[in-house]
Amino acid sequence: QVQLVESGGRLAQAGDSLKLSCADSGRAFSRSTMAWFRQAPGKERDFVAAITWRGDSTWYADAVKGRFTISRDNAENTVYLQMSSLKPEDTAVYRCAADISGTYFYTERVSTYDYWGQGTQVTVSS
Repeated sequence: QVQLVESGGRLAQAGDSLKLSCADSGRAFSRSTMAWFRQAPGKERDFVAAITWRGDSTWYADAVKGRFTISRDNAENTVYLQMSSLKPEDTAVYRCAADISGTYFYTERVSTYDYWGQGTQVTVSS
């Protein structure tokens, strides 16, 4: 029903910008709340950003607020994460996630999401 595939991760320099994409081949994308999480080696999976199915509400982790922007294109079944002013501490595997109920609540919680992509590696060197 939902298959998420991330792309766009690469090695970047501190201060660079990078745009991640997450494409969904399923039919539920336009009704789903979508989110990005990240996980660094040896650390827990952390919330990064989320966006409602209408795109009318977004949420960001404090660590990325003002530097990252989440957006979506329902016609293309794709959610994006525009990252700027990258820092070495942004290094992680970035995974997108989908909640097909389209929730507006608890969007920062891992348990909210039903489907996950495999992830794309972002490495930021100093």
